[in-house]
Amino acid sequence: MSFEDEWASVRSASTANVSMRLNQVAPEPGGGGGNADLSVDQDKLGAIGSAAYALHGRLAKDGNHARTSTTEAATQLKGHDFLTGSAMAAVQETWDSQLKTLLDACANISNHLDYSAASHAKEEQDIATSLATSQIDQYFK
Repeated sequence: MSFEDEWASVRSASTANVSMRLNQVAPEPGGGGGNADLSVDQDKLGAIGSAAYALHGRLAKDGNHARTSTTEAATQLKGHDFLTGSAMAAVQETWDSQLKTLLDACANISNHLDYSAASHAKEEQDIATSLATSQIDQYFK
């Protein structure tokens, strides 16, 4: 028996009754799992992106609600040598920093989901176009 014949028989025997499971728990009975496919639900992405955008708008408005009065109170208290004024100013600076971080995160989520939805739609269109093109190619041979 030649090496190629032996290799072919070993390869076919090894793949005959093999099922592969990659780093996951076996699905429970009745839990689906047989024909999983990558899918993107545009409506769900849109809803999450819209909620992040709405949260960003509310935070930008409501998060700064007490900024002016807090800053004025801190300035007045510091002007009269109260230590509370410095502490209040420190709290306001920390609040501003945390608010900015949260606003950036909301904007990032909203923008990323918008990009993901558009990118997925473009990829779907490219795949459909390439499949249609591959069908045309068979008639030119």
